[in-house]
Amino acid sequence: MNTHAIRLPADARRELTVEAVIALAARHSPGEITTAAIAREMGLTQGALFRHFPSKGALWEMTMDWVATRLLARVDAAIAAHTCALDALQAVFLTHADFVAAHPGVPRMLFSELQRVEDTAAKRVARSLLAAYGKRLRELIAGGQRRGELSPDIDAEAAAALFIGTIQGLVMQTLLSGKPKHIRTSAPGVFALYRRCIGSTQ
Repeated sequence: MNTHAIRLPADARRELTVEAVIALAARHSPGEITTAAIAREMGLTQGALFRHFPSKGALWEMTMDWVATRLLARVDAAIAAHTCALDALQAVFLTHADFVAAHPGVPRMLFSELQRVEDTAAKRVARSLLAAYGKRLRELIAGGQRRGELSPDIDAEAAAALFIGTIQGLVMQTLLSGKPKHIRTSAPGVFALYRRCIGSTQ
């Protein structure tokens, strides 16, 4: 048993549990991950696990919260580091790709939750993440249009949807290949095509 994990404070134990779930999701279908498997991954008993999470649903919700908080923080940092919209969009795209390469279990969990028929708490968090991400992109694109950096003819909402669809497609391809870290090398060329589509023609 992992005695170090047992001695951790409650918040640290919860975060360690979330990280264990994401690590398992990189190797197994998220829907098939059991609390017994999570406890085994951490070297704990199921009883110890449920002292911090009343249910598997609560654990999945916190996992989605972990993903949303960290991914959006990285997106915000990427946007803040650039004054040019195109450069900021590229930074966001590459940041997202790097996040997936570092945590390949994350997109597997997101895709799994969004495909569920029932409206779970974790699914609502995943949906909120996509909405917040899209809002940031639309604002970034609209600002670039006002400054003449992006084509005034493009629809900001459609351009944001294309951005998300492009990164999701790239993520799916790298997951299917079994080599999720390769997204880091594929992302720059893919974004270059997107950049040509929305850049100003002036």
